[in-house]
Amino acid sequence: MNTTMKKNADHLIQQDVIDELAWSPELNDTRIGVSLLDGAVTLTGEVDSHAERNAAVKAAMRVAGVSVVADELEVRRKATARPTDTEIAAAIREALKWTSKVPGDSVKVEVRDHVAILTGQVTYQFQRREAAELVGNVIGVEHVQNRIELAPRASASDTGEHIRRALIRNAATDADAIRVTTVGTDVTLAGTVRTWLERSEAARAAWSSPHVTSVHNNIQVRP
Repeated sequence: MNTTMKKNADHLIQQDVIDELAWSPELNDTRIGVSLLDGAVTLTGEVDSHAERNAAVKAAMRVAGVSVVADELEVRRKATARPTDTEIAAAIREALKWTSKVPGDSVKVEVRDHVAILTGQVTYQFQRREAAELVGNVIGVEHVQNRIELAPRASASDTGEHIRRALIRNAATDADAIRVTTVGTDVTLAGTVRTWLERSEAARAAWSSPHVTSVHNNIQVRP
């Protein structure tokens, strides 16, 4: 592909990202800038919350042709009265208490200058992810540091085969394009896929194993 064709392709993908941001009702797309070079998207501008920042990145990743997303968005602190760190911590504890996906007192919370720091131990990665997403939606939280650990578990010799079967079952993944390597409870994914959705689905399949405590996702996205 020559330089002119690359520029035209980048322009089309850039417009698709802009359209996807505008199509997402949870975003104020007028304050988000989009630049693109060789499939690499950079998001700039301001958003109102950590949750909105994550939503913008996910929206960009959904667009076909995007190979990587650089998040340079800033969470803008509103001039109006904001909750204190103590109030935010109390709201987070209350939110965690009412979710069925995160076990009881498994997560500890500390808030410093509107940054939520999560520690503790859970059984599965989805619980770790759910806690971070839930906390990110609490008013006043500008950033989440997820330091929650996974509980130790026994390894299994057939973990890699079970993950591969999960990839084959999944309509969103091309199992032949993904390599799975296991060492104890650690899994490494490698290969090349066409979309971020496929990359994230591969990681989800690996994390779903009851014998996995770490996933290194080295899969590259090349549209």
